[in-house]
Amino acid sequence: MQGLRKDMIPAAKPVIGDEEVDAAVRVLRGGLVVQGPEVAAFEEEFGALVEGRTCVAVNSGTSALHLALLALGIGPGDEVIVPSFSFAASANAVRLVGAEPVFAEIDPDTFCLDPDAAAEAVGPRTAALMPVHLYGHPAPMGRLTQLAQRHGLALVEDACQAHSAALHGRPVGAFGDAACFSFYPTKNMHALEGGMVVVPDAAQARTLRLLRNQGMEQRYEHEIVGANMRMTDVAAAIGRVQLERLAGWTQQRRANAKVLDAGITGLVVPPVADGARHVYHQYTVRVPGGAAVRDAVQRELEANGVGCAVYYPTPIHRLKPYAHAGACLPLTEQASAEVLSLPVHPSLTSSDLDLIVAAVNSAALSAGVGR
Repeated sequence: MQGLRKDMIPAAKPVIGDEEVDAAVRVLRGGLVVQGPEVAAFEEEFGALVEGRTCVAVNSGTSALHLALLALGIGPGDEVIVPSFSFAASANAVRLVGAEPVFAEIDPDTFCLDPDAAAEAVGPRTAALMPVHLYGHPAPMGRLTQLAQRHGLALVEDACQAHSAALHGRPVGAFGDAACFSFYPTKNMHALEGGMVVVPDAAQARTLRLLRNQGMEQRYEHEIVGANMRMTDVAAAIGRVQLERLAGWTQQRRANAKVLDAGITGLVVPPVADGARHVYHQYTVRVPGGAAVRDAVQRELEANGVGCAVYYPTPIHRLKPYAHAGACLPLTEQASAEVLSLPVHPSLTSSDLDLIVAAVNSAALSAGVGR
């Protein structure tokens, strides 16, 4: 971002070390660079995070959501209940299969889909629920699973920000009819770019593999209409290296979050629901007083060398492609006006954390929200 200090603590910091570089070079020199043995190995190894479910690698988290919905038969005439407080891809994937997103309200503490609001949004055309494990905090999957079962709905977990998150000891990605992860560079682990669809059923997995590869399992034997959404072996090789480090990075993120929880006094630090394992893709505080106050805090933090960001300044239901529906979601809109995400990534030092805490508390006082 133009004008930021050179010594700025970044809001996020992708890790690309010698092992990732070596893995990429090994694949490039080997010659099998797309949908080869590295992809198969990555799929197998990622399954350990999701209770051994079948994993199908694709080229992005958005593709994962898109293909998961297609594989479940979601399409024109269907509605999918999603939170508006998320990245636009959550709704875009629904629209891409010809269905319509129906936006429901969030829990103001966890920022995840509220089961009561989701229940109120169920209608005769509802075909699926798509909760988002936002910022690395698991959505309330117990109640959402019950809701889906009660109405015969598919349940798709948007776990793109929640690698290794869990609820009551069960990992996200192991609850729904499908779950989707992203390996974008700023995620808790990455593959430069990529995604993963997780399913409990072998037939679904085969459908996904057809969809990602032009509808064919055998070359030139096209069984269905598909697309090119394959993961490269370069990406998979990098993902495998990152996967080995994920547990340590997750532990560090959670430790960093504890330091921030204990030190920040001026803003509302992120609560964690009972039984939830938060993996802090983002450490997101609330700045009471609305967008003007929040933006003032952000400017002061950046002036003092602390990178931070707003995820997401405009709820999806207010974006141009979706505004026609006229959804009224006051809790979502309040969250969009108050949230600010602070650095929590595992590259932070203890000095970085001390600086972040001091800068946040000073900025909060300057904005009139400190105590």
